[in-house]
This record gives sequence, structure tokens and C-alpha cells, in this order.
Amino acid sequence: MLRTLFLITTMLLALVAKAGAQAPSLEDIIADFAGAEKFSQVEAVIERLAATGDPRAALALRSLSDGTLMARTTDGRVLVVEGEAPNLVLRDAVSGEALPDGPSEASDFEKIKIKNSLRRKIAAALSGLTLKAKSADVRLTAAQTIFEQSDASALEALDDALQTETDANVRSAFIEARASAVLATDAPLAEKSEAIDIIAARGDRAAQALLSAYANAADGELKTKLDAGIAKVEESLAAWSAAQNIWYGISLGSVLLLAAIGLAITFGVMGVINMAHGEMVMLGAYTTFAVQEVFRTTAPGLFDYSLLVAVPLAFLVSGTIGVIMERGLIRFLYGRPLETLLATWGVSLILQQSVRTLFGPTNREVGNPSWMSGAFEIGQMSITWNRLWIVVFAAVVFAALYLIINRSALGLEMRAVTQNRRMAGAMGIKTSWVDAMTFGLGSGIAGIAGVALSQIDNVSPNLGQSYIIDSFLVVVFGGVGNLWGTLVGAMTLGIANKFLEPYTGAVLGKILVLVLIILFIQKRPRGLFALKGRAVET
Repeated sequence: MLRTLFLITTMLLALVAKAGAQAPSLEDIIADFAGAEKFSQVEAVIERLAATGDPRAALALRSLSDGTLMARTTDGRVLVVEGEAPNLVLRDAVSGEALPDGPSEASDFEKIKIKNSLRRKIAAALSGLTLKAKSADVRLTAAQTIFEQSDASALEALDDALQTETDANVRSAFIEARASAVLATDAPLAEKSEAIDIIAARGDRAAQALLSAYANAADGELKTKLDAGIAKVEESLAAWSAAQNIWYGISLGSVLLLAAIGLAITFGVMGVINMAHGEMVMLGAYTTFAVQEVFRTTAPGLFDYSLLVAVPLAFLVSGTIGVIMERGLIRFLYGRPLETLLATWGVSLILQQSVRTLFGPTNREVGNPSWMSGAFEIGQMSITWNRLWIVVFAAVVFAALYLIINRSALGLEMRAVTQNRRMAGAMGIKTSWVDAMTFGLGSGIAGIAGVALSQIDNVSPNLGQSYIIDSFLVVVFGGVGNLWGTLVGAMTLGIANKFLEPYTGAVLGKILVLVLIILFIQKRPRGLFALKGRAVET
């Protein structure tokens, strides 16, 4: 029995030794670069490294692609050589650790030469080595690289990775990469047609470029299938482009809504053409700048909360200025629209110059909190976080204002004064107090709009001038004093502008919108949603 066990143990050891001799180590494979004089020999070593599936081979492959993988002439050892003589840094081609010894002359090393086709092989090999990385992001990047390279040599690695992949997003990327690799092979038409369908379903510009590249060199049924796939991708891109324009229009419409909703209140209730409304927006933006400066200097760790402080302060600052304007100037000019227009225009110039004196004439930097920075994608649409939060913010402001007007005592009095000022006064409503509070509310909301605009536009003394004309267009088009009309008008103008801009340009697009609104007002002088009441009908 002992003799039998000894014989079995000896045989097992012999088999292990034989297996070890048949499976060269990673170091041994890399060492073969030193003797590879032809490109075909270098390619064979690259394929052997890729076949190991060992992530440690990535350093040697990247260094080979970068031209820093060299063979030392004294002993033939393959190393990563960085820097310039006499300050060369030698690193082990597997571990990447710096070596203390080694010559310092560049002539003591011979670069392992490659060409562009081998660089593509290296890229595919690197992707294959990362297809089983622990990080899903790394695997996704590897799949994307294989998709763009469209290298048939990655098929085996992809098939192996697909068997163990559990992440749905990564698995989908692997399937798309495999379809791209299939197109580079001599696979049957049926298999290539299936791959074209997979790539076409992806529907982005990378898919379009890949299919177009193969269509240029294809013929017969394959070209017909590729052309059909390209047409499908173009339809998808057109649909996503329209969706992107709608999103841009909603984003612009939310900005116009914030800028115009306060003007709709003051114009609707008081009939005042307030040319200083844009400066209320500007004051809100500068309030945001001042608040952020305080946070930067006193509590930089709390900077992300600066906007939560800036919003109520901007409302108070702009609202207070609005009440002062109404009590000190505008209340003496009711019933005289031309004088009111000129007076508020003069106030706007005074406010602009005051801001220039306090803060200077140059643009001021207003930062985005971390939760408003960056972007994300939905399909082929790119959505920035700051625009998304502004849309949400505009919806919240609209809802709050709607509740104030329809569910509060001030809102009831405002609606009464709007419909019939004399009758409201006869019923005991202090119309002068309602005017002051209405003007303050509208100006305060304009200040809040300035907080939002500071996150997407330059903060300067001329900030309000960029939105005052559009604000009046929104109010007139939607219906003076009507909140729902202001909402519909803002979104309509925003979306119309974004669909016209690609064909006409920004300036001509706005001119066309203005002409269309003028024609519309000829048909409906009171806008989309006209207010009702004896005062507004007379």
C-alpha cells in the first residue's frame, strides 16, 4: 500500500510539473518580446498575453502601445523604461515596481517595435483583460472600446465574459460589443444581420458611424441590410433630437416663467408697465452672489446650502425695493401709462448704476452647489442637473403662487381689485395696500428668478435686460394677469424658440416668434387666457 501511494504521488507530481512546464508564466511570455524581431512574432506574443486573462498583463501591453516597453541589451530582460537619459526610470513589466539597478544610457535598451495594426490588437487585448474586472465601470469601458474597435479577436473573450456577467447594463454593452466584432468576421449573412439589428437598436451616433463604415465597403444583401440599419438609427436620432429640443424648450420656458410670472401679477392687477422688473431679477442674482461670498469666507464647508439662504433673502430684497418703488413713485402715476413706463425705466437705470458702483461693472462668479453640477443621460438626451433643478424650482414657485392667489386673503383681494377696482374699494378693501403688496410680491418673485438665473447665466448689471422683453411677450401672449396663461405662454415660446433656432438662428428665431405673437394678438387681443370682469372688459 505504501509503495502504491508512493507511485501515485510520484505520478501526480510529474503531471503537475509537466502542466507547469506547458503553462509558461506571465514573466516568461513577456520575456519573449525580446526575441520578437518581426511584427508577426510581436503579434503572437500579444495574443498569448491576451489568452492568459491575467490583468497584470495590462501594464506590459499599455507600455508596448506607448513605446516604453524595451529589451535590455545586456541581459535581454524586458522592462518598462520611462524618462530621458541620464534619468531613466526602470520598472518591472509585471508589477510596475521601480528597479534600483540598471544602466542610465538609452543606447542600452532596444525598443520593441509595433505598427498601427498591432496597436489595434493591443487595444482589443486590453479590453479583453478588463472584461472580467471587479468594477462594473471598468467592464463597461472595456465593452465600449471593443465596440468602437470592432475587432474580431475579442469575440472569444466576450463570449467567455457573457457567461458570467450578471449586471444588466454591462451585459447589454457586451452584447453590442460582440455584434460589432461579428461584423469584422466572415460570419454568415444571417449572423451578421442579427448583429446589425443589435447595433441599430442602440440608436446612437457611434452605431451610425460603425454601420456606415461597413456599408461603404459592402454590397449585395449585406449592404441592403446595413442601409436599413442606418436608416433605423437615423430615425432614432431624429426622435431623440426632437426630444432634446423639447427639453431645451421646457428649460428655457421655466426660465421665462420665473422671469415673467411676477410681471404678470403687477401688470394684471395694477396695469403698470414696470420697465424695472428686469432689475428686480438682477437684484436677486446679486443677492445670491453676496450670500455665496459670505459662505466662501466664513463657512466654505456649508457652500452647498448657500442657495437655501439666498432664495428668501432675494425675495425680501427685491420685494422691499418693489414696495418702496410703489409707495414712493408709482402710486402717484396710476392711470398715466406713458409716465409710468418712463419713470420705471429711469428707476431701472438708477438700479443698474447702483449695482455697478457697489459690485463693479464686470461679471461676478456665482458657483453651482455640488447637487446642481454635472449632467446625466436619458437615451440620447443630455440633461444638466442645474437646468433640471430650475425646472423643478419654477414648478414649485408656480404652485406656491397659485395657492397664494386662490387660497389666501391677499389673493382674494388681489383678484377682486383686478376684476373691479372701484367695487373692491366700495366693499372695504384697501386697494392701495393691495397695490403695494402685489407689487412687492411680483418683485420678490422676480428676485427669486434671479437666484435661479444666477446658476445658468452671467451675473452682471445688465442681467435683467436680457429677459424683460421676453417677459412682456410671455405675459401678453398668455393673457395679462392669468397664471395659467403665463405658464402656457412661457412653455410655448420656449419650445418654439428652440425648434426655430437650428433653422433660423437665435436672433431671427426670436424675430419670427415676435411676428407670430403680433399676428396672434391681432386675433386675440387679450391673449390665450383673458381675465373676466367689468374693469378688464371696459
